[in-house]
Amino acid sequence: MLNRRILRIKVFKTLYGCELRGNSSLAEAEASLENSCEAARDLYLFMLGIVSPLTGIAAEKIEAARRKFNPTEEEKNPNTKFADNSLARLLDADPDFQKILKKKKFSWDQYDLFLKKIYNSIITKDYFARYMQSPETSLKEDCRLFIRIFEEEFVDSPELDAILEGMSIYWGEDLPYSLTYVCRTLESIGKGMRWSLPPLYLSEMKKGEGIEDDRLFARNLLRAAYLNYGKYYDMVAESVTNWDNDRIVATDMCIIICGIAEAVAFPTIPVKVTINEYVEISKYFGTPKSKIFVNGILDRLIQRLVSEGKIVKTGKGLL
Repeated sequence: MLNRRILRIKVFKTLYGCELRGNSSLAEAEASLENSCEAARDLYLFMLGIVSPLTGIAAEKIEAARRKFNPTEEEKNPNTKFADNSLARLLDADPDFQKILKKKKFSWDQYDLFLKKIYNSIITKDYFARYMQSPETSLKEDCRLFIRIFEEEFVDSPELDAILEGMSIYWGEDLPYSLTYVCRTLESIGKGMRWSLPPLYLSEMKKGEGIEDDRLFARNLLRAAYLNYGKYYDMVAESVTNWDNDRIVATDMCIIICGIAEAVAFPTIPVKVTINEYVEISKYFGTPKSKIFVNGILDRLIQRLVSEGKIVKTGKGLL
């Protein structure tokens, strides 16, 4: 499930958290990284679990309208296509999915107001109107509808952000990736595949020889950055002329240290890949000037370490 870009971000954030606290041991840092990785899959499960509660809101509204003293013809004979969608029924009947939700104690029951707000937003959208008017009724179409819902209704929601923040300290930054993976799951279900819990690391989903362990990659990257933090910090400070060390943004420093650690500790990862990855991370977690700063410092220090023989790459084209 988790690719190396996400793992690099999680290692960086773990290292940054250690720096802020100032007294975290390596064992504590490793435990925090493991928890952070597992939390991303937990968020995926929690968000996928919203399908049935949203469907329930639709059913409740239909029943409430039918029970009116003098319902309209439309209320007497409502369009129940969404309320009867087959995706919700499938997930409700899936013993593995329900078992893990129960084990994790994931429930949307206490967030009724949020669910109603989302539903009220959904029913105003053109994509929902087209779905309700279409004569097609299939699991594939239901999955397509929920993919649109996950793509459009949950990003930049202050109410959802507050819910997630209250449930896990790790969920704040994981929502976009977890929603993307929910959509991938719905695409598979729409093609007739049964739901199964995705492996936590992307390498676990691949088969064949030569597949590198992503969990080991993340752990070794964290160790390399943590154990050499002071040394790499000094290298960065010495390479920045006419600049007070205290003015170097802490996020930039941690990003650069992770980049140096990766370049030194992983002989099969091309230098260009490492630099590009951390420059990309700096765009999201640094300042407007971080991209240029991180790129320049990383390139300079890595080339220096290569010339000193402290970075050795195995294979052609890795430098």
